[in-house]
Amino acid sequence: MSNNPISPLVLKLGYAGLIPFIGLALLVQLAPTPVNYLSAESLAGYGAVITSFMGALHWGANLHNLGKSSRGDRWLDRNAWVWGVIPALVAWVALHIYIPVGLLIMASTLIIQRNIDQNTYRYYFADEAVCAAFMTMRNRLTYVAAFCLSWAAIVILFIQA
Repeated sequence: MSNNPISPLVLKLGYAGLIPFIGLALLVQLAPTPVNYLSAESLAGYGAVITSFMGALHWGANLHNLGKSSRGDRWLDRNAWVWGVIPALVAWVALHIYIPVGLLIMASTLIIQRNIDQNTYRYYFADEAVCAAFMTMRNRLTYVAAFCLSWAAIVILFIQA
């Protein structure tokens, strides 16, 4: 029996979300042309979806405050809404530029999101142990995803060039 307060379903779904990152990054490096290029495009698309999703978590977590009077907290009243949209806009721009540069932008955005979120998730969790367990999972997911995006960009820029 695990001491992790995060539901096994959430853990499985979270870690399963790494499968496309890992698989597509490997295909970028190992697959023959044109599969490697299609894999890079697919990785960029998946990276954009996940980057957007991570921003949208703030909207989802803050929806219970919608329509209530101001709580007098700048994060909950304003910044969470703004921050929740920014990653999607960055990811959308990253999809429209040279793929390896876009991959690096999304990897950087995931890391920046994680750094901001480690200080803002406390607003959404009533239990510190659950927040800490979620951040442990989040850290692992973020670093693996960012590594895969970065690795694919390096392969395209320097190994396949």
